[in-house]
Amino acid sequence: MAEVRLGFRQALLVLGPGLAIAATGVGAGDMVAATVSGSKFGFAVVWAAALGAVFKFALNEGLARWQLATGTTLLEGWAQHLGRGVQWTFMVYLVLWSFIVGAALINSCGLAAHALVPAVSLEVWAVVHSIVAAVVVLTGGYATFERSIKLFIGVMFVALIGCALFVAPPLESAARSVREAGIPAGSGKWILGVMGGVGGSVTLLSYGYWIREKGWEGKRFASTMRLDLIVAYTLTGIFGVAVVILASHTLHGGQEVAGSGAALTMATMLEGVVGPAGRWTFLIGFWGAVATSMLGVWQGVPYLFADFLRLVRGYRLVDAQGGEIELTRTPSYRIFLFWLAVPPLTLLAIGRPVLLVVIYSVMGALFIPFLAATLLFLNGRRRWVGSLKNGPWTIGLLIVCLILFGYIAYEELGKAFETARAFFTDLG
Repeated sequence: MAEVRLGFRQALLVLGPGLAIAATGVGAGDMVAATVSGSKFGFAVVWAAALGAVFKFALNEGLARWQLATGTTLLEGWAQHLGRGVQWTFMVYLVLWSFIVGAALINSCGLAAHALVPAVSLEVWAVVHSIVAAVVVLTGGYATFERSIKLFIGVMFVALIGCALFVAPPLESAARSVREAGIPAGSGKWILGVMGGVGGSVTLLSYGYWIREKGWEGKRFASTMRLDLIVAYTLTGIFGVAVVILASHTLHGGQEVAGSGAALTMATMLEGVVGPAGRWTFLIGFWGAVATSMLGVWQGVPYLFADFLRLVRGYRLVDAQGGEIELTRTPSYRIFLFWLAVPPLTLLAIGRPVLLVVIYSVMGALFIPFLAATLLFLNGRRRWVGSLKNGPWTIGLLIVCLILFGYIAYEELGKAFETARAFFTDLG
């Protein structure tokens, strides 16, 4: 069949899964990494956000290309070609990842909403956001989810990029600052943090299920998919650059910032530069970023669990008439949505258990290098993917991802083991 090619107006109407992946991947973690890096090193690290978006594009394009070429998701590809051990290891990680990331998103949404409406406590706002997001996912289909994402992403990007444009230096001056600064001393781990944070991690796998919801199946949709992802990661890169610009203008050379509170500190500093309108605009953008990330995770990640159970049990999802049942209608999808939305609420009261965080850190650090390695392997065989086999540029980007994120994993593993050792030393 002929390849599907879209005009500009058609693209605006058809594109959507990429916007969902951009909105889901751009959350509190991205904002914190970009904010802290910008506050420490100023405008000199602005390029890291753009480069990180390029790397995540290469990873997402690879997994989508596998699906269009084979008709199977990457999770199915792992099961068929890498064995059950990889499949089960990933699922253990997914359960831990979902619990901790769910708690982080719930807390961030509560923090952002409380900053906008202080009369309601952070904890109440957190519960409200989690439950409302779950209800939206349960009662609305993919089309409703996509429309909601498009609305929220518009609010988020207009607010935050608008603030950045207001305080950004002239383009010539900015380029000169980056060129003269080079890579500041001591900025290495922060630059890597920005690159790693941009665009998400496990949520990349949701893209395969979202393009299936759109009916993008077969090699003829390869160009549509690439255009969708180019738009998505262009917006992601612009967003990361905007946050670094804001942090470099408002926080660089000032007080140290860390954690989710870094965004609220920047809002306060922005009020001193732009006025109350600047603070409110930024807070609305921050809330939009974390709220859309929650909605995307709540809608997209349960696909993985439902698909895993389908693969383990080895059956097709069909109704009494022989028609295929959507994963979103399965009990396993709804059970995992509950796992994301409700149990992590307990961490609002008790904090994050140290050992759980250590295990999550160890397994999470290895995910992106593992993804890059499997895409090099699976998409490198013409007998599996045919004409959609990895090209020279793709191979180069994936190898860089493997090396770069492998180093980040090495650093994260070192931190995790130090944390574990300190924990057991205290127990002794």
